[in-house]
Amino acid sequence: MESRNGFCFSYLSPNFITYIIVAFAICILRVLYVMYHSGKPFRHRSAEQPLSTLIVLGSGGHTAEMLNVLSVLQKGRFAPRFYIAAATDNMSLLKARRMEASITETSGFKETSSQFMQIYRSREVGQSYITSVWTTLIAIAHAFWLMIRMRPQVILCNGPGTCVPLCVIAFLFKVVGIRWSSIFYVESIARVKRLSLSGLLLYQLRIADQFYVQWPKLQRKYPRAHYVGCLM
Repeated sequence: MESRNGFCFSYLSPNFITYIIVAFAICILRVLYVMYHSGKPFRHRSAEQPLSTLIVLGSGGHTAEMLNVLSVLQKGRFAPRFYIAAATDNMSLLKARRMEASITETSGFKETSSQFMQIYRSREVGQSYITSVWTTLIAIAHAFWLMIRMRPQVILCNGPGTCVPLCVIAFLFKVVGIRWSSIFYVESIARVKRLSLSGLLLYQLRIADQFYVQWPKLQRKYPRAHYVGCLM
């Protein structure tokens, strides 16, 4: 057995092993570079240049909170706008369409630069964990295709699980140099003492560029978060 292992490892020349170590080190340095520069403002971007913006909606209160945030957004600055909701969530996109229609009426433009899309869920409520493995892979592939299509410069999300694969892919795009997207995460007002699973993942993995909470207890528990008060 030892001779077989020695025979296999004899094909790995010292140069090949060195290349692997160097490549791995470069990847680690690139990830650290992205994590260090995330959250910092763009230095060479015009203040009036519009930013393509991805807005992730969630069912129930998530959409209500996000639309409340969007009501004070500079619409001309953050355009075009891409709205994404889960494939089973038609109500959130309907509310977003109504908001965009009201923007069109008040602004006087014939139409606003917005698109509405749906994304597969990784796991439905009550779905078994065994079958969710396949649906998760489908959801990741679909999220990757959507991100390639949109390549947003700004991502706004506030808790729905559908935002996690999109934000992870956006982070990987930063690492490989496809697109540098700024991720802004606003934790739901319902989270008083602890973060949601989505928020915890984006916070601990340092994927979110800016992380906002609506309760001071959360800010004291998670010091890298910014307390902004109640947004509702």
